[in-house]
Amino acid sequence: MGEIDDAIERADREAFTHEPPKTLKGQISYLMKQLKSTRAVAQELGVSQRSVERYRKGERKHPPKAIADKIDAAVRSRWQPLVRKRRQKQAATATGITVETRAQFGYTAPIGTTDDGRFRRLTVHLPPEYARRLFDAREQGASDQQMRDIVAEGLQEVYFQDGGTRATGLSDVTLNDIDYLDLDY
Repeated sequence: MGEIDDAIERADREAFTHEPPKTLKGQISYLMKQLKSTRAVAQELGVSQRSVERYRKGERKHPPKAIADKIDAAVRSRWQPLVRKRRQKQAATATGITVETRAQFGYTAPIGTTDDGRFRRLTVHLPPEYARRLFDAREQGASDQQMRDIVAEGLQEVYFQDGGTRATGLSDVTLNDIDYLDLDY
């Protein structure tokens, strides 16, 4: 997963109406309901089937930290899919998406102006069209670079060109080095 995908995942988690299971036994039971077999859960987590059975029965309560983190991530990535879809649909059709980032932007500018990429800290609200494109690209398995391009295009239109009222010669804005990037919708 890339930085944009991680930001979407974090934004989705903020929409949860209930917290996911916190106990190991509860998490494994949830994964069993989702994946239907100990074999599938074991493959997802990279452990043996027997380990999954021990976790489920409560015979083993403290997995290594790396495994505990994998279990937590697997549960959270599957938790409340309808809530996630509803919020994404709302962002893609009505409310749009807010991008907060500190990143280096590159761009092509007319002769006589600077095109030096520099770090900027931005908080910009993008229209629903960009949210829809971003979610569609993610669902189709787009690369992080392709999703960065969508965000950069939105920032170019909304922030740099202010909807066509300034910097009209600016083109090909790219999102290069990202210090952090958060999304809200």
